[in-house]
Amino acid sequence: LLGASMNVNMDSVTEIFLKLLFLLSVHHWHMAVVGNKYNCDDQLVSALPQSSFSSSSELSNSHSPGFARLNRREGAGGWSPLVSNKYQWLQIDLGERTEITAVATQGGYGSSDWVTSYILMFSDSGRNWKQYRQEESIWAFPGNTNADSVVYYKLQHSIKARFLRFVPLDWNPNGRIGMRIEVYGCTYRSEVVGFDGKSCLIYTLNKKLINALKDVISLKFKTMQSDGILLHREGKNGDHITLELTKGKLSLLINLGDTKTHPSNAQINITLGSLLDDQHWHSVLIEHFNNQVNFTVDKHTHHFHAKGEFSYLDLDYELSFGGIPVPGKSGTFSHRNFHGCFENIYYNGVNIIDLARRH
Repeated sequence: LLGASMNVNMDSVTEIFLKLLFLLSVHHWHMAVVGNKYNCDDQLVSALPQSSFSSSSELSNSHSPGFARLNRREGAGGWSPLVSNKYQWLQIDLGERTEITAVATQGGYGSSDWVTSYILMFSDSGRNWKQYRQEESIWAFPGNTNADSVVYYKLQHSIKARFLRFVPLDWNPNGRIGMRIEVYGCTYRSEVVGFDGKSCLIYTLNKKLINALKDVISLKFKTMQSDGILLHREGKNGDHITLELTKGKLSLLINLGDTKTHPSNAQINITLGSLLDDQHWHSVLIEHFNNQVNFTVDKHTHHFHAKGEFSYLDLDYELSFGGIPVPGKSGTFSHRNFHGCFENIYYNGVNIIDLARRH
């Protein structure tokens, strides 16, 4: 794709091939599309090359991380660090962004070396790490009680990452840290588009298919910038809906342009999340059913009743992702365009990035 802005027009069935309009000056776009499998429980580690394994340290060449494959006996029969303490880790590079659904561990073969509890860290870059959490708390995985039994753990929610790091917390007091591991999952299906801070993606809705009572928008984003417009929809009388990242927090603003006609609750501004500019993927879901609105960022949801505002909103048939096409249209917004990546944008079930890629 060469255009910084795109117009995906679905006003009629005959316009199957969507129009590509350069509404702004041309800027760089990049997109990655990878495949997917239906059964997401493949063994991911066993076939990896030695270069995919790394660690904080190793006790000897025969205890190197490349010997950390489940049920294998090469070398000393597993990975062990030079010193057994809580600063050690075993890292796997899966080669591409992957959906990880389960993990399994063993101790070092025929030894007194095993880990009794550990945490998981994950990353897309191998530099910026995030810790696996369950029920909003740091999750310590149950480890092993001997060297050779396999302890399998199905993740409550899958991890999407390229790099995975096992960090031992406790181990056999009569031995040292020793690990053999397996990771289960599949290639993650991902449609990603990059924004350079000067571009936006414009989707024109099919007026005949619009349901005034239902609107669902979902996407994931990743950025290092603390400010930027993620979503904007404008109306003729100053009405607008805007999703904006401000100082690392996401704000959803629903605004009625004519406050004289609709003096009560003319503006709704809901803020969720913090430190969302951490270069990790964050999910956003906006659901509007009748006048009930659900705004979700990652796993945190704010429910509110629009009290009639949506009945009055006079919005056009154009959605803008990543910025506002014409600067200065709406209120006092910073109008800073988004600089980062969006993944899997859906509007009422329509895959926006896929449409842009194919047409």
